[in-house]
Amino acid sequence: MSTVSDTIAVLPAGRWQVDTVHSQVGFAVELTGGTFRGSFSPVEATLEVDDYGHAQLTGSTRAENIKVQDENLNAHLLAPDFLDAERAPEISFVSEDVRVAGRDLAIAGELTIKGIGRPVELVGRIGEPIVDAYEREHLSLTVATTIDRTQFGLDWNVPLPSGEPALGNHVTLTAELHLIKA
Repeated sequence: MSTVSDTIAVLPAGRWQVDTVHSQVGFAVELTGGTFRGSFSPVEATLEVDDYGHAQLTGSTRAENIKVQDENLNAHLLAPDFLDAERAPEISFVSEDVRVAGRDLAIAGELTIKGIGRPVELVGRIGEPIVDAYEREHLSLTVATTIDRTQFGLDWNVPLPSGEPALGNHVTLTAELHLIKA
């Protein structure tokens, strides 16, 4: 479990499950002078906050859940050159420390892609808790981080005529998590 700062009022106690319909995990990477974007869907995520404010966020998706605009490219991203979905089917995150300051959020943890775990820090914001028409409690978290894809064994690239690589190494990951109290 991890610690949360004094302002735990915006991170209510309980077990919160991701609402897969209203949540999104995406990525963006520079490609040949532009930005290539994709997403993973569905994703699983749970936020557990105890009565003392200790919190843990866990999340996962299957590599095969990657979504891009071209089916051929989708197949390439699942191949050993990239995610190697057959040998490393799961992408996961487990927090080690959750810090809250007002609505600001910083979550340190381990991200595992292609079977390789590396420390990352997600930063973002917490939405205002709300109760829906069916009396279910909702909480939203929006977080992001930037990783070096090569640290996770995602080394594929091709040189452009200028000699520069076609694909950038830095990938921005974003998660918009809509959580419902279980």
